[in-house]
Amino acid sequence: MRVTRKSRLHIRIQNWSFVILFLAVIVLLAWLSTQYVYRADWTYGHRNSLSPASVTLLKTLKEPLSFTAFTPENPSLRDAIRRFVGKYQAVKPDTALTFVDPDTHPQETRRLGITTDGELVIGYQDRTEKITQINEVNVTNAIERIARAADRYVVFLTGDGERDPRGQHNFDLGDFGNQLTQKGFKIETLNLAATPAIPTNTSVLVIAGPQANLLPGSVNIIRGYVKHGGNLLWLGDPGPLYGLEPLARDLGVTFDKGTIVDPDSQLFGITNPTIILVAKYNPDDAITRDFNTATLFAGATAIETDAKNGWQVNTFLKTLPRSWLETGKLQGDIKYDPARGDKKGPLAIGVSLTREVKVAAINDGKQSADTAPQSMEQRVVVTGDGDFLSNAYLNNGGNLNLGLNMLNWLTHDDRFININPRPAPDLTLTLSKMAESVISLGFLFALPLFLIACGILIWSRRRRA
Repeated sequence: MRVTRKSRLHIRIQNWSFVILFLAVIVLLAWLSTQYVYRADWTYGHRNSLSPASVTLLKTLKEPLSFTAFTPENPSLRDAIRRFVGKYQAVKPDTALTFVDPDTHPQETRRLGITTDGELVIGYQDRTEKITQINEVNVTNAIERIARAADRYVVFLTGDGERDPRGQHNFDLGDFGNQLTQKGFKIETLNLAATPAIPTNTSVLVIAGPQANLLPGSVNIIRGYVKHGGNLLWLGDPGPLYGLEPLARDLGVTFDKGTIVDPDSQLFGITNPTIILVAKYNPDDAITRDFNTATLFAGATAIETDAKNGWQVNTFLKTLPRSWLETGKLQGDIKYDPARGDKKGPLAIGVSLTREVKVAAINDGKQSADTAPQSMEQRVVVTGDGDFLSNAYLNNGGNLNLGLNMLNWLTHDDRFININPRPAPDLTLTLSKMAESVISLGFLFALPLFLIACGILIWSRRRRA
């Protein structure tokens, strides 16, 4: 190519055009970075970002959220809190963070009962919650507690051998009761033989597997509670109903005689055939919508329904097709025998019932006779097994989350369904004995010997040179 004055001018124009366009792109990217934010968390388990459950909860909050951190002038502690709360601010921009020095604000510190540096006080609307250990599970649970519109009282029947919501035996519901408390529910127990009335502020009445016959008067009180629109959770089990047959007739529910067995459980290393897995759920039911974690049930019976008294029935828990209802003895070689009365799966073990009822308006915990009755949706859940929420089985699969979904649905807190944050899975490192031995020997012997050998090799080469 022949270089001329004109060609030099073209080259200069091209070079300057490139520089100008390059600078223009840089300026444009800088401006775009101020208008749009993109974040990516590549850590295992997404430890540096909120879980989908926490994000879903924050999106349900309509009012501003506030965090008040009681910390001294400690830059490292305040920076750590600021980074943690920043994850919530990224999802909910109207989240405010305020630092309070306990040394300069002693009266406010005493009024709120602050005892350690770094405590958080979370506020939403006119309710507050104090957090001592700052992590996503504790903070999100606290937000869920204060976000509930009102107190939700879950009343468990006692006095006839029912599972205890505060008990520690394997068959009790103590762990589940603790989880409900963390979620903001108020747990109460009620012995109808001693107190023959169900409190008017009861959000859900729970019948958890009685082991003795209920008094006819107690059964009538329960039936009256349901008749007047009360929400009910009935955790049934194989065997007799212990006097609750009239309640079952009111609901149009029948508990089959027998225990469900599932040969497919052996594929998962379960040797007890009465322990069954549920892996598929009704996507049209609010309780199990978007719920995809397998749940485990031990000793369940099948439920049949005959809708009446205005009830709308929906089956949300079914066993796998190869399961069946065993009506014989659970001993020896168990086989499906339809001639004996065994029923082939899939079988319903969890149903939800709804209906529209008229209830009297309640003001300050008292029914108002001057106000016209209000229409509301009454909700009932009946299961053929209560062991899945017991201390022995609660932490298997999705049992806990399913139980929380049931209570949230029964209390009409549908927005909290499937909001169950879990800690990041990579917070601890567990090594086998072999791995620990290899690492120890490697650092104590192998690595020093390798370094010594490298030193000797280098020294010998230099000496020969």
